[in-house]
Amino acid sequence: MITRLTIQRPDDWHLHLRDGAMLAAVAPDTARHFGRALIMPNLVPPVIDVAAASAYRARIMAATAGFDFTPHMTLYLTEDTSIDMIEAAAADETVLAVKLYPAGATTNSASGVRDMDKVMPQLEAMAKAGLPLAVHGEVTDDDIDIFDREKRFIDTVLDPLRRRLPELRVVMEHITTADAVAYVGAADRNLGATITVHHLMITRNHILAGGIRPHYYCLPVAKRSTHRDALIAAAISGDARYFMGTDSAPHPESGKLSACGCAGIYTAPVAMGCLAQVFEQENSLDQLESFVSLNGARYYGLPEHPAKITLTRHNEPLAPMPAIEADGENVTVFDPMQPVYWSVAPDGDAIA
Repeated sequence: MITRLTIQRPDDWHLHLRDGAMLAAVAPDTARHFGRALIMPNLVPPVIDVAAASAYRARIMAATAGFDFTPHMTLYLTEDTSIDMIEAAAADETVLAVKLYPAGATTNSASGVRDMDKVMPQLEAMAKAGLPLAVHGEVTDDDIDIFDREKRFIDTVLDPLRRRLPELRVVMEHITTADAVAYVGAADRNLGATITVHHLMITRNHILAGGIRPHYYCLPVAKRSTHRDALIAAAISGDARYFMGTDSAPHPESGKLSACGCAGIYTAPVAMGCLAQVFEQENSLDQLESFVSLNGARYYGLPEHPAKITLTRHNEPLAPMPAIEADGENVTVFDPMQPVYWSVAPDGDAIA
């Protein structure tokens, strides 16, 4: 049995850090284990241009001072985004992608896109510049069941877009269905996908069976076990088109435990231990490094991180991690409701 595993320092290619006191509280949890992260732009107001991204990046760097951590930025695509803003982003080495949020799809997405035709010139400019588009892949039509919105997005938005602009490099973020796995797997170029920690471990039963558990509610919502199994198969496959993005999304308890609870799961502190557990259960620890450390960097044209981390397997399951405190409120840390034996070794946070 493997009890110690050293890999290249991992990256998180889909991360929410928020701002202000929440940023200060949660950013070290990512920086402690991850070398780089792609930061989502859905603040209020959203991060829509290079100036806003640079200012936000400076705040992240201040919150992670002393860690071996590099934040990479995204811009929030709106119907008012100009070609000049796209070209400036493409020329800025700290901006790696532009994020498409269908309006109303998730937290702070009200400024997102309602009509894809209105952003086609911007997408054409991105394709020309080689600037990737990261997409939240769900439609928001009221008549489409929430469990079907990812597949409908593929059929009615993403596939037509990729046929129209085959040179546009796309990352389908936080995929949750066998349909998305198959769609990405059938692509011969210019399409990748992130898979989260929680979607590899939970199903919709975690949210609804035996009572409503708001701390397992996220968007895209977790699906049935057949979809989770497809995600696991993709993650452990070694296929370079699939890579890890935690979609770690902290909310204060007052936001989660409310009549209309916020969507998002805070996984950053336990992400690597949970992933090691999943890969061990699938007899695929040898593929963990590709999924968390290599595939995403290659898709974004970056070298692998020069440092390493070490994960240790314990003899007994670890106790769930307690909530963290941010600005006087608790933020609940993800508990997968199954035994986890792995954690990042105290001496293995960053090994040069």
